[in-house]
Amino acid sequence: MDVIVVGGGIIGLAVAWRARQRGMSVTVLERERTGRGTSRVAAGMLAPVAEAEFGQGGRRLLELGLRSARMWPAFASELEAASGAGVGLLRTGTILVARDEDDARELDRQLAFRESLGLRVQRLRPSQARDREPALAPIVRLAFEAPEDHSVDPRLVLSALRQVCSSTGVQLREHAPVARIELGGGPERVTGVTLQSGERVSGAAVALAAGPWTQQVEGLPPAARVPVRPVRGQILRLRDPAGAGLLQRVVRFQGGYLVPRADGHYVLGATVEERGFGLAPTAGAVHDLLRDACELVPGVSELEIEELSVGLRPGTPDNAPAIGPGAVQGLTWATGHYRNGILLAPLTAELVAGVLAGGRAPDPLLSACDPARFTPAPALGGTAGTAAAAVVGVRS
Repeated sequence: MDVIVVGGGIIGLAVAWRARQRGMSVTVLERERTGRGTSRVAAGMLAPVAEAEFGQGGRRLLELGLRSARMWPAFASELEAASGAGVGLLRTGTILVARDEDDARELDRQLAFRESLGLRVQRLRPSQARDREPALAPIVRLAFEAPEDHSVDPRLVLSALRQVCSSTGVQLREHAPVARIELGGGPERVTGVTLQSGERVSGAAVALAAGPWTQQVEGLPPAARVPVRPVRGQILRLRDPAGAGLLQRVVRFQGGYLVPRADGHYVLGATVEERGFGLAPTAGAVHDLLRDACELVPGVSELEIEELSVGLRPGTPDNAPAIGPGAVQGLTWATGHYRNGILLAPLTAELVAGVLAGGRAPDPLLSACDPARFTPAPALGGTAGTAAAAVVGVRS
């Protein structure tokens, strides 16, 4: 194979699709079932404006998110045409709401921050917020709208990606967990991977898109690794027996969000828990999510609970992704997307496919994703190790 992709979530499948479009032979190795891990649990918000964070690192991530969000309509259209299946892209915007005076003061600060960055946001009085979303409760104190923050249904995206990968010749291997990356030659470069079964799969390049399970893949020198940890998130899927109409937009509030689907389903989430790989849901988390949602959108109390899920987000020490070539030749990182894996999928796929195809001109905007930022500095007087190659840019 030209390329082995480790991980069959939205990142891995999108990378495989783009690499195959460039003429490369591609195998995807998935530890369980393709598209049944972190990506399946995700809510699917495409919300770089709503999730903008203070600080220089937050601004770099914002630019990444904005660029990928601009790519999503064309990415969705191309994927739908290639697969013959819809992906549930809803371009209806997002409303952020405050329920009390403390929330309102913080929301006002967040609004001013976004305005200072030139982002498209609009302050809303409570009556204006309820005009847009009549299901909102009278307790809303303040709101603002981010009209360019949208959503997509990750499960539909995963199904379409799996279909288009299969139809274009990508080899999808499920229940094939990778134990280690194999290195050889001089200087050391990737020669393939070994599965937990002991089978060796040879490949000229490896794209590591294993998400929260990245650290479980062995074989790399300590200085060449990217630290990724699992961050738990509990999330509910609800259904309105009366059909769609309770909400049109994504509604975000302190500690949670409600994401509508076109068919009358809603996603309510999500907790953020540093509790390892445990996947058991807790009564307290479910109680808090439902209580907060029902206070702001009373109609939620009439919805039926269809599913309670626990997902694992892949977080790096700075919660920014690692995308691009690292310190070992032939290995390209595509992991650590934390809460933004769905949003950043089109950008990541274009970037990684460009690296696998031979690279493009460096893009300073993507330096925040450089895997080399986790490489320890050489000791004073020592010889510097192989530096990670510059992260490669993509078209806007």
